[in-house]
Order: sequence, then C-alpha cells, then structure tokens
Amino acid sequence: MVARLVIAAPSSGSGKTTVATGLMAAFAATGLAVSPHKVGPDYIDPGYHALATGRPGRNLDAYLCGTELMAPLFAHGAAGCDLAVVEGVMGLYDGASGAGELASTAQLAKLLRAPVVLVVDASSQSRSVAALVHGFVSFDPEVRIGGIILNKVGTDRHEALLRDALEESGVPVLGVLRRGEAVATPSRHLGLVPVAERRTEALAAVAAMADLVRQGCDLEGLLALARSAPPLGTTPWSPPVGGRGTSVGPETAVGPSPVVAVAGGPAFTFSYAEHVELLAAAGAQVVPFDPLRDTQLPVGTSGVVIGGGFPEVFGAELSANEALRKDVADFARSGGPVAAECAGLLYLARSLDGRPMCGVLDADARMGERLTLGYREAVAVTDSCLAAVGTRLRGHEFHRTVIEPSAGPDPAWGMRLPQPRMEGFVRGGVHASYLHTHWAAEPGVAARFVARCTR
Repeated sequence: MVARLVIAAPSSGSGKTTVATGLMAAFAATGLAVSPHKVGPDYIDPGYHALATGRPGRNLDAYLCGTELMAPLFAHGAAGCDLAVVEGVMGLYDGASGAGELASTAQLAKLLRAPVVLVVDASSQSRSVAALVHGFVSFDPEVRIGGIILNKVGTDRHEALLRDALEESGVPVLGVLRRGEAVATPSRHLGLVPVAERRTEALAAVAAMADLVRQGCDLEGLLALARSAPPLGTTPWSPPVGGRGTSVGPETAVGPSPVVAVAGGPAFTFSYAEHVELLAAAGAQVVPFDPLRDTQLPVGTSGVVIGGGFPEVFGAELSANEALRKDVADFARSGGPVAAECAGLLYLARSLDGRPMCGVLDADARMGERLTLGYREAVAVTDSCLAAVGTRLRGHEFHRTVIEPSAGPDPAWGMRLPQPRMEGFVRGGVHASYLHTHWAAEPGVAARFVARCTR
C-alpha cells in the first residue's frame, strides 16, 4: 500500500502547484521515494514534479482513460514508492464541462481512496475562510478533506485570525505559507514555461518551493495523513506486450525491433510517460531526437512520433534546421509511419507564422487570437498508422494556433463537440492532428503503429 495525498484547492490560482511540487521535493529530500501525479491533461506541471522527485511525472485523467483505469495507472506509477502526491486540477469539484464530477479532482480522490489537502488562498479573507472550508467539506461527504494549507498569508495577526476561524471546522491546519516571490515561475499563452526551456531556473524554483513548504507545513502531520489512506485493492496497469487484446486493428509487430524516433527537446515537451512504455512493450526500440539540434533522424528510423509542445516559440530555430526538416519530409514522403500531435502537426505543415517547416502537409499554421481548449470525442474517419476507421477515442485540444486548412482531403478524425467537424490529416503513412490522446486508453494505438513500422 502506498501512502498518498491529493493536493486540491477551491479554484485555479490558489497555489496547488507550489504546494504539491514543494511537498514532493521536501519529502524526497528526506529519503522517501515519492511518486508524482497530476490530475487532468496538463503536460507542464509534471515536468516540475519530475524535477522534484527524480521520477516521471504521470497524468491521471478519467475523461481520457476512463474511471476504471485511474487506480491501476496510479498503482503503476507509484510502484515501489513510499509516498504519492497527486496535484489536482482547477477547483476540487471542477471536471469535464457538462459531465458532473467526471475528471474532477474530487472524483479521482474517491477513486484512489485518498485524503485531500485543501490549499486555500487566504490573501483577501479572514473569518470567511471557515465558511469556505465548511462548504467544501460538506459538499460531497465521500470526499475526505483531511487538512488545510493556508497560502498567501500576510502577517502573524492574519494567521491568528484564520486559525481562530477554522478552530471549530474539524479540519486541521497543516500548513501556513506566507506571501513570497521566490517560488514564482514565468507563464505565457499556454501556462507555465516548461522545465526543458529553463532547467537551471526551474531547479531553483523547485528548491524554493521545497524550502517554503518545509518552513510552513507540518510534514509529519501530512505524512501521517497520507499513511491513513486505506488499501487501494487494485492491480497495477502494465502495457500489454505486443498490444494484443485491443480494438484498433489486428496488426502485431513481427521481426526485429523497429527504431521509433520520438521528438523531444525544448520545442516538443508534451507527452505522457505511458506512450514510450507502450511503444517499447509493442516491440519498438524508442530513440529520442531533438528537432532543434539534430540534423537527421536516428539511424535506422522506421517510425516517427512528434508530440505536443511549443514550436511557435522556437519557429526560427526549427525552420533554420533545414537538414532535419528535409529528412523528416523525405521519410514521410517515402510512406514511413509518422504520428504527429498538435505541435507535431504544425512542424509537418508547409509553414508556421510564415517560416518554412517540413512541408509534408499542404497547410499553413499561424498563431491565433483565441485559445482552443477542451475535451473531445473523436472517431477515426480514415484508416491510418494509429487507428482503423471507426475507432473511437477521447482526446483533448490545447492550442492558440490555427492551421489552414483545418483538415485534409483525408481527415484524421470526426469530432462531435463542441460542434461536428472533421479535423486533422492522413496522408500516406502520416497521421497528424491537433488532438492529444492518451494511448493507455487504447493500447492498440501503439501496437498498430509499431506493426506499421516493421513493414
């Protein structure tokens, strides 16, 4: 049984990331093996979690993967650890729009049978904090709020007022954090700046978070709360060898292990840890490459995976690496399997903000004025290296770019929400789309891709 805590808040901006990351780093510094997790489809916070713990940050998303996989995926990530810290998403009870508690932090806490620590931004309140906490505790009796951490507290007098107000709530105050700028991390159009772009500064920020938490939180009390979680009673998830037993097509890999090149580096930081594990289990030899620095694909590449990230931030550098752009284009035009997701879609386009990209797709991309954000239900409408026609998956869009046209003659997906539309491109061996998907929900995606790589 792994001791575990869920770090939640009444709303976004309350300080969940600071507290969760600080706790991860502070506990790891004591010698505990700490497993980091993030509720929802966020790709950036897990990078800071990984710095804090030395382990891959993992996402738990009940919308993308289904409620039945939450405990198994958690157990997989936390295997061999002493403590797991799960950072929530948005407010405690906020989930997928119009879907009740689905994909909320509260739902996940119940699925994991984990106590919740509520981080409250107390900067503009005193006695009202008791009413707020009472409301969150009583809203769903199945959610166990085991402690409060007061954030952005101003003075000793302010702290005394808050503690006095919470005296009769029955929920212990397990931490008080003062206002400070040392833990601030820069943000831009899609949230925090990823660790890969500012590793030195990110290490300093994580260290500052750990110091803040050590000074202001009752680590012994928090650990005791985590250890009070009951047995979970689940079998850890594991990637199926060969991807058998899935529904995206009968193909399985044969022959020697194909080399699957996976884009990384500062421009392509969005990925789920399970994707590489699924590719390896399906028989691939996974080799990373950096489109900012490498001038050719890895030797022997049989397939290419280009995930999400920020190519719009590195447009000039990506465009300047003409040798790799040509190598990717030649590989795609030869029929080689390419799975491109969001940032990968932009990289395969003809241009991005007027700068030449790979030119694999007859489409041009540019920064837009509005953020496109939300869960999606999708069905494959063209047979591709990832899915057979009719395969249904849930995904997530998260971008401020637009691409024209938004779909090719052979689109990748038909989507029902927020309005019916076709999206993405299938061309030869290429599958390119804005849609982020979690392959653990359908392991056959990785198996099908690796099987195509062996052809």
